[in-house]
Amino acid sequence: MLEAYSRAWAEIDYDAIAHNCDEVQKIVGSTKIMGIVKANAYGHGDIACAKALRDWGVDFFGVSSVDEAIGLRQGGIEENILILGYTPEEHFHYLHEYNLVQSLCSYAYAKKLNQYGKENHCVIRAHCKVDTGMNRTGVIYQTQEKHMEEILAEYQLEAVSVEGIFSHFPVSDDLGEDAKTFTKKQIDLFNEVLANLKAAGINPGVTHLQNSYGILNYGSLGYDYCRPGLLYMGVTSDDTIPIASNPDFIPILSLYANVSVVKWLQPGMTVSYGRHFTVKKPCKVATMSIGYADGLPRIVSNQDLHVLVHGQACPIIGNVCMDQCMIDVTDVENVQEGDTVCIVGLQGGKRVTIDEISRKAHTINNETLSALAARVPRLKKRG
Repeated sequence: MLEAYSRAWAEIDYDAIAHNCDEVQKIVGSTKIMGIVKANAYGHGDIACAKALRDWGVDFFGVSSVDEAIGLRQGGIEENILILGYTPEEHFHYLHEYNLVQSLCSYAYAKKLNQYGKENHCVIRAHCKVDTGMNRTGVIYQTQEKHMEEILAEYQLEAVSVEGIFSHFPVSDDLGEDAKTFTKKQIDLFNEVLANLKAAGINPGVTHLQNSYGILNYGSLGYDYCRPGLLYMGVTSDDTIPIASNPDFIPILSLYANVSVVKWLQPGMTVSYGRHFTVKKPCKVATMSIGYADGLPRIVSNQDLHVLVHGQACPIIGNVCMDQCMIDVTDVENVQEGDTVCIVGLQGGKRVTIDEISRKAHTINNETLSALAARVPRLKKRG
């Protein structure tokens, strides 16, 4: 097995994706799932996740960039792929060559795509992005400023076929009254755009609005698709944030490393760069073969983050190094070179979560998972 030759590795339970999709479907009713697999499926392996999603029934995927979309095509994904981000002009040819759907970042951008299509005798597939309050990309349609004329114009372009329309929530994860009011206003604005299009005799095409927390907190809104990312991976952005639903998700990723050295340290000795950990009493220390270049953030150093060795919780001590870090295994018997350390997952009946790392790193699980380095092999979970 590959892990015998790997210093650190992740195991992914791709079979559990189907269960997590079932849980999402219970919440959104008849709305279909668009699988968001950008950033290598948040570090989980985009092609493997896309194939598992496809096997469950997903027929639309979302990525960040044209290179991610091409990677899926080359990996055997033939279903619809929406590029959520920007594609530069020099890469417009890939859009029709690989039959991709481009989100329209602005009306000016849509006109550039249209000009390319006319000059090259092709039609570019697209979805209209409506900015209802994220203020990132898309045509502004908010209380203070509404550019319905630009949205209508996008649908009327000759060489751009607008097949759908969407927007995005910035605070759907917040159940506070101000955030809920803002999100509900976004829903109203999006519905207003759809009504205006229909009044003008235009079919909006497929509609999608809910991101992961939009799914968890706003249930079945009746659009054609929703866009879960982390949810089919079995986690949310932050376990401490309350949600309005009660899904039974299964985290699909586990993370492991090997013990490379075990040694006893005496009082007064210090551990790792910066000498920020000083031994107070005789201490058995194990070095494990994972570091910040693998995706274990350096900021979790000396933050009382625990991992599992022989099913027992052991704290990381001293600064996390680029390729290694040290743990206190004083209370664990028979630790030796080659033993498996569980950084995320289940070992000996105890679980450590990705969220524990994220809380210590003062970030969200999206970032922690996406930062898992390419040099860490992703293996299909055995059994």
